[in-house]
Amino acid sequence: MDDPFDLAYPFTGRWLVQNSPADRVPSHGTELFASAYAIDFVPVAANGRTAPVTRSALIGTESPERFPGFGRDILAPVDGVVVVAYGSESDHAAYRGLRSLGYAATQGRRATAGWRALAGNHVLIESRGTFVALCHLQQNSVQVRAGQTMTVGDPIGRCGNSGNSTEPHVHIQAGDSADFDRAEAVPITFAGSLPANRQIVDL
Repeated sequence: MDDPFDLAYPFTGRWLVQNSPADRVPSHGTELFASAYAIDFVPVAANGRTAPVTRSALIGTESPERFPGFGRDILAPVDGVVVVAYGSESDHAAYRGLRSLGYAATQGRRATAGWRALAGNHVLIESRGTFVALCHLQQNSVQVRAGQTMTVGDPIGRCGNSGNSTEPHVHIQAGDSADFDRAEAVPITFAGSLPANRQIVDL
């Protein structure tokens, strides 16, 4: 395995770690789309939870606005140059109950449309030959443009629920080219380490 590419955390506040490569590789169950070392961060409230689970949430869909982190700022995790800035896709309903099973069953169809269909609104930053993607951003929240130089901590957009997402979160991955349909995955760390599943990152 290549040496990991170290990033800063792209947010402040409390976030729950999911699908971490600290627990398994490939972290998302596939090596397609350079996702072997991808990781998800779910924004949570002070009690460490996302939106309360209600009876209606178990049998239906939920508005992403119900979730405490929808719209939280997402920051540049690395110094570099923006290669892609895409932010016009709508945020869709969240799926956590029975409806999540049906949504999962349609993932293959979304995958056939390619990485961009899975990523939703996203920003891709090139740094020292590595390409870092931040995905599922909120519609019309992307604040950067292709060719813009970024410094760690610069705002890039807000947490959303676009693309292949069951609830508002940010998905981060890195590859060796800007074409994530064909790129090889690059392992990543954050501030020199890699958080594990269910860990709360509090910044």
